[in-house]
Amino acid sequence: MIFDKLRKFDIVFDSPEIDSPPVFSSGDVVSGRVVLDLSGESRVDSLKLHAEGFAKVHWTESRSAGSSTAYTQNYSDEVEYLNRREVLLQADNGEVTVLPAGRHEFPFSFQLPEETLVTSFEGKHGSIRYWVKVKLHRPWATVKKIKKEFTVIEPIDINTPALLAPQAGTKDKMARAWYRNFGQVSVTAKIDRKGYTPGEVIPVFAEFDNATSRSVVPKAYITQTQTFIARGTMKQKRSVVGTLCGDIVGARCRETWHGRAIKIPPVGPSILQCRIIKVEYMLKVCVDVPGTSKLCLELPLVIGTIPLHPFGSRTSSVSSQYSVNLEWLRMAIPEQPEPPPDYSSVVTEEEAEQRNNTVVPQPAEDLSGIQERPLMAFVQEFRFRPPPVYCEIDPNPQPINMRPRCMTC
Repeated sequence: MIFDKLRKFDIVFDSPEIDSPPVFSSGDVVSGRVVLDLSGESRVDSLKLHAEGFAKVHWTESRSAGSSTAYTQNYSDEVEYLNRREVLLQADNGEVTVLPAGRHEFPFSFQLPEETLVTSFEGKHGSIRYWVKVKLHRPWATVKKIKKEFTVIEPIDINTPALLAPQAGTKDKMARAWYRNFGQVSVTAKIDRKGYTPGEVIPVFAEFDNATSRSVVPKAYITQTQTFIARGTMKQKRSVVGTLCGDIVGARCRETWHGRAIKIPPVGPSILQCRIIKVEYMLKVCVDVPGTSKLCLELPLVIGTIPLHPFGSRTSSVSSQYSVNLEWLRMAIPEQPEPPPDYSSVVTEEEAEQRNNTVVPQPAEDLSGIQERPLMAFVQEFRFRPPPVYCEIDPNPQPINMRPRCMTC
């Protein structure tokens, strides 16, 4: 039987770097070869290739239909992005092909769709995957199958007016506890732009005005929200991927951040163009008020793949950009870092109440802050340990005349 004579059956992609998996984007040509190594002469009916790409989501929820009745509700959906077929070996007259012993290579090549694809992704309730599957048909034997995934990264160029625009906002809140007002806390924050790439540092400019009778603690967080959508219902997973801790602001005092730095860890890029899966980022500038809920100001972020061009120079070659912009795939995290806080410690009580009362069903969220990453797709860099807390050293120490001052002074 050919099964006994098949020593090797493999798919090998053409890649400029031997040790790195290939990375593609819309319109690129995916090429490689199927390798057969036979220990003896073998008869083959056909060798067929099928390239596919899908975004899929799935989760279940327990429902109650009464005091003694319960059932499980399934939610699932999928979107097809790639479907290509190719015959690598098959006789025209329908007869079998006899292959001699030894190594045989069958090259393949196909072009990805010109329309925008979606970046590969692995999440708790869904995934975006692309793969090549090959089937070996031979007489009087079961079909031999092999499957190998490849990565797609859709470039996000942060050198666009929308992503270069500064982001700013102001928010205030009256601190209350047991029907007693302690005064007002306000926060004003600004960042230079909306678009950043992994590994960059975001300078945060902020002012915290504490008019209360209690001390407050300013902090900043980078959060990631994964949204999975099916049948008009969505499931979300939120996690904190970066933190910045400020100094305590005393009662009736003011604190100013003159570009305090928070670093973006090696996370995957934003996914905004998929109908059923979205990955979004946010910078939250918050104030912890003891005895009452948090005050949080949100500034939207887009994590891209093409970094900022210092002199406005642009290149049209995506492949040349990858040599620089995929360095975040190789970034390392120090051993035994301190994990970031759970998302539940960042969200305010008002936000939690608003999500509970929203019209769109929102099942209980997994706010563990632990990000999953299966073995195949390395785009979503969940194989790294959690990023370290970025608050031990202030890279922008303030001069004496710019330290926090009390409003009563």
